[in-house]
Amino acid sequence: MNAFSGIDMGEVTRLTRAGQLTEAMALLQGRSAAAKPQANAPEGGPGKNGSTARSWPTIDMVAPRTPGEAWTAPGFGKGSDSEAPSGRTDASDRQGLAETLRSLRERFPKMGAIPGLGDGLGSPQRSPIRVPDGARYEERTFSNAAGSRTYKVYVPSGYTGQALPLVVMLHGCTQSPDDFASGTRMNELAEEQTFLVAYPGQPQSANMQKCWNWFNAADQQRGAGEPSLIAGIAQEVVREFSADSRRVYIAGLSAGGAAAAIMAATYPDLFAAIGVHSGLPYGAAKDMPSAFAAMNGGGTAQPLGMRASVPTIVFHGDADRTVNASNGDRIIAQAKPDGALKKVVTRGESPGGTTYTRSVQSDQSGREVLEQWVLHGAGHAWSGGSANGTYTDPRGPDASREMMRFFMAHTGASDTAQL
Repeated sequence: MNAFSGIDMGEVTRLTRAGQLTEAMALLQGRSAAAKPQANAPEGGPGKNGSTARSWPTIDMVAPRTPGEAWTAPGFGKGSDSEAPSGRTDASDRQGLAETLRSLRERFPKMGAIPGLGDGLGSPQRSPIRVPDGARYEERTFSNAAGSRTYKVYVPSGYTGQALPLVVMLHGCTQSPDDFASGTRMNELAEEQTFLVAYPGQPQSANMQKCWNWFNAADQQRGAGEPSLIAGIAQEVVREFSADSRRVYIAGLSAGGAAAAIMAATYPDLFAAIGVHSGLPYGAAKDMPSAFAAMNGGGTAQPLGMRASVPTIVFHGDADRTVNASNGDRIIAQAKPDGALKKVVTRGESPGGTTYTRSVQSDQSGREVLEQWVLHGAGHAWSGGSANGTYTDPRGPDASREMMRFFMAHTGASDTAQL
């Protein structure tokens, strides 16, 4: 028996993910939560203000049973059961408990003084971000009229003042810049190929689940809200490191992927190409009800109108139960430029056993402007990522490397963008 044996940890985790931290703390202390059930805020979905009657999983991937192992899609391999039988606490439960305790510590600082709280619960031990000799991985803060955001920037050891490309990486819900850097291995690619990486961080003060607020109309506009903050971070890095303003790219996972699509629509003059992994198109939602509808495959993508289209690469698992894979099709349709395109479809299998269909669309000059990877049987996680990060599927093709290949083939048309 342990201190938590008489506590419904599944309910504690649910309450925490729904932002009901006071009620979760009450359960941990053996008191009644005395709260009406609320739906979970989904990975990639609403988590700021309001509620919905629909329950939705934070993620459809199964947490590893031991630290360092891979996240897996439900039904795949050992330990893939998506729900533990009643009364049993498996690795997924322990991972949820660890997440619960981290959130509760932030809300209730005195919890940190309780000896042994959270020890031995099986939470992944995150390896520190490795920084090679001569490289830098530093934190900055950007502020404007919309607020402020901290961000991490990776400067490869090969940087000597030359105008390097810049990739802006937008994490998913519950993640952090460090977690996302570990999971995507983008720093390792930056060291190998010599480019800069910026990781804006979404704080809980902006969204309880640390989701980018892609579903808020106020955060879908140029010169305002979160788009202005993300664009400001990109331009600040360009200025500080004399980066190549014509080779600025942006990519994201889930809520971060939806935010990347917003950035392409609102700042097409700043970003030369974008990558969207398991995300949604620009304008897919304006509030919480429409956000859940869009995530479930309903709704349509908002036309870009007179906005310029930006070259786009999309990854999405066709077994994604968090953000319906039809959203990948909508992102491609929304990003399609005027004029006829030549389409080539190929099929393959990654070394890890994930089969995929890859569609490439090229313009009349032969330039590839749209690329879509449908990952068969894959869930809601970064394809080919590292098990050192959350929400990754190491079995799949390497989304980070493929995105960089696509990005490096594109250069923006202008040197500056007005915020």
